Amino acid sequence: MPAPLLQISYSLGTIENAVRQFWQVATGYNTLAFSGQMGAGKTTFIHALCDYLGVADAISSPTFALINEYHFDENGKDRMIYHMDWYRLRDAEEAVNAGMEDCITQKNNLSLIEWPEKAEELLRSPYLWISIEATTDTDRTMMVWAK
Repeated sequence: MPAPLLQISYSLGTIENAVRQFWQVATGYNTLAFSGQMGAGKTTFIHALCDYLGVADAISSPTFALINEYHFDENGKDRMIYHMDWYRLRDAEEAVNAGMEDCITQKNNLSLIEWPEKAEELLRSPYLWISIEATTDTDRTMMVWAK
């Protein structure tokens, strides 16, 4: 496996700095796939990223809704964020039927996907694969690869 584009460690106290470092690498990608065990901090990091991007909408886990939509301003242009949670999906067909593929194929929007392993075959290059691992109760390690 190639070396990650970014590898950082952070805690809740330093998550804003981690988000800034992450966004420097992530800018320009429309699909960001967040992988990690239950409780690793995927939703927490995405919430911090949305705060950094200036999202005014209420940010929450899309576990039951499957897709949450948020807006942010990027250089005077309104952009849509699709925050998706694929945990409850059985397979790629179910993801397609739920509209997930439509979200990730829209070029001018940003798709943030939790549990991308459930339908990884739907992801189209280029995208970022982000692995978050809990190293202690309060610390996390993130590795980011371009695919």
